[in-house]
Amino acid sequence: MLIAASFGALGARYPDAGGVATFTRRAFGAPAAAVVGCWLYAAVPVGVVAGAVAGARYTAAALDASPTMVAGISAVLLAAVYGANLMGLRLSGRLQLALTATLVALLVAVIAVAGPRVDPERLTPFAPHGAAGVGSAAAVLFAAICGWEATANLSAEFTHPRQVRRAAIASLSVVIVLYSGLAVCTVGVLGDTAGGTPVPLMHLLGATGRPWAAGTVAVLAVLLTFGASFTFVAAGARAGVALARHHVLPAGVAVTRQGVPLRSVAVQAAAGAVVAVIATVAPGVVTVDLLVRVFAALLACVTVVGLAAAVRLLPVPRARVGAAVAALAVAVIAALSGPFLFAPAAVAAVVLARLRRHPSPATATRATGLGIDRRDPLGEVLARRTAAKVGIR
Repeated sequence: MLIAASFGALGARYPDAGGVATFTRRAFGAPAAAVVGCWLYAAVPVGVVAGAVAGARYTAAALDASPTMVAGISAVLLAAVYGANLMGLRLSGRLQLALTATLVALLVAVIAVAGPRVDPERLTPFAPHGAAGVGSAAAVLFAAICGWEATANLSAEFTHPRQVRRAAIASLSVVIVLYSGLAVCTVGVLGDTAGGTPVPLMHLLGATGRPWAAGTVAVLAVLLTFGASFTFVAAGARAGVALARHHVLPAGVAVTRQGVPLRSVAVQAAAGAVVAVIATVAPGVVTVDLLVRVFAALLACVTVVGLAAAVRLLPVPRARVGAAVAALAVAVIAALSGPFLFAPAAVAAVVLARLRRHPSPATATRATGLGIDRRDPLGEVLARRTAAKVGIR
């Protein structure tokens, strides 16, 4: 809850497509902002492909399709996600709202049906694999509920940016209730067998003996995959635009049409395709578990730096304390990622090396001191508006 509140407050105070990178630039400077922005940009295709493969497995199992169909279903899901982002946030946002409402209703139905079958004996022992097991699971759980740092990149799309904080807190409350209920039902009904299958939700509904179980799982798989992936691609694409405007990525990535970051979405789609092909060619090496853990390590680092920026930027002392507590908690989760921290370390090394070879032009920040490039039209407008707000002449 503290994470959502902190990023919501930052998004409301500094609405910008750069999201966490914008906050980091204000708090720690341009190099740190470039690294954080690229962490998010790199995390998106990894996480989206992992979600698509997991969703495809559920869909294939629900439709009694052969395992070889997983790759095809994954491709369809990815095409839908990237295609929806090319439609723009306004139209695809309405579509996602309808899909999310359907998803919530179905999850509530699943919990209601499976709840009476929960056996308390299956919930003991509480941590059978000790602290090591809890630590290993923490990164995966973080990947399941993270995303508040990504929504900050969409804050500039809000008509009233101060709604971001309330929306983040409300949505997190719903997520906590649904995830907790589903977790209790899954373990309470299936016990330790839940960890032995890639489709535990299918087995959970199968245990209830409901005839509509397969169809419900297929719909849930599609909705879960589309909803989360759409938001991350939207955030990643806008992060790419901001990175290009600050000369971290090639300038062409910043090109938009009617507010849609076409080239940045295309870059994200190409990166996702590369990850998907590698995962298809070498499924025994590039597993869903590997992708999820790399994704979690990248986003944990983004979150820690973003929360550290909140400690420096938020004006309310209580909010700064909350951000500090959240930063420490996520730092522990990041540390538990262990060897998977190679991913953020590698991205940081590449970005810093590029900045040393190709430093950003001084004119990108000289005019306003806010890191806004006045040389592109949108940057000029943003610079003037921001300067007026903070009293810069």
